[in-house]
Amino acid sequence: MEVRNKVIWITGASSGIGKSLALLAGQKGARLILSGRNTARLKEVQTALPHPESSRILPMDLGAIGSLNECVEQAIGFFNGIDILVNNAGISQRSLIADTDMAVYEKLMHVNYLGTVALSKALLPHFIRAQGGHFVVVTSLMGKFGSPWRSGYCGAKHALHGFFDVLRMEHQKDGIAVTLVCPGFVNTDIARNALTGDGSAQTRQDQATARGMDPDRFARKMLKAIERRKMEVNIGGKEVSGVYMKRFFPRLLHKLVLRSKVV
Repeated sequence: MEVRNKVIWITGASSGIGKSLALLAGQKGARLILSGRNTARLKEVQTALPHPESSRILPMDLGAIGSLNECVEQAIGFFNGIDILVNNAGISQRSLIADTDMAVYEKLMHVNYLGTVALSKALLPHFIRAQGGHFVVVTSLMGKFGSPWRSGYCGAKHALHGFFDVLRMEHQKDGIAVTLVCPGFVNTDIARNALTGDGSAQTRQDQATARGMDPDRFARKMLKAIERRKMEVNIGGKEVSGVYMKRFFPRLLHKLVLRSKVV
């Protein structure tokens, strides 16, 4: 499946992976709906597209779950349909369990899990009527195995895998595909925006994140997986090996993660 002329709705499109994916999909002739909380930055992305007239901006806060049904109606109306929803928006975390307020865990689950589920569920009837559609969900390798300082983030990402695996099973009969994209370290602002124990932003970059994959390179690999309608794809550097170690050598992975300095 090529994305040319497909309508792709990307959340978290104002920076990082979402921005890189939008620019690449635009080059390939897709029609785009760009969502995020920062309207000014969304407009900057739109202006950078090769065909800005083939895109629309839809400001949206994934945490405002009560507004998502209306957002879906607006998105469908832009191009009279949607072919692919890329659930990319989310927030990370950098704090130890003992130092983390419960309000931080609630926010991580509310945005990363419940917001993503609510948006996808609101769009689901449209895909069923069309007898086709594609949910793309940016989770994380942390949705496959854990790492210190990221307990709430890991929990929310693990939850996404459980939900969307079931959605894929229940709606394969409706021609609906689900692709789970699991990034390793990607050089974006995700660490700077990560929540600390009291809910404030970390504001500084992690070494591991700074050394991560370039987001444009990541977007090329991600788009290839979308076009091939893969069920799941792990994209990153040597950290991808953790997925296989978790399954076959969990004790070894435990030791290696504890020895690593990823914060």
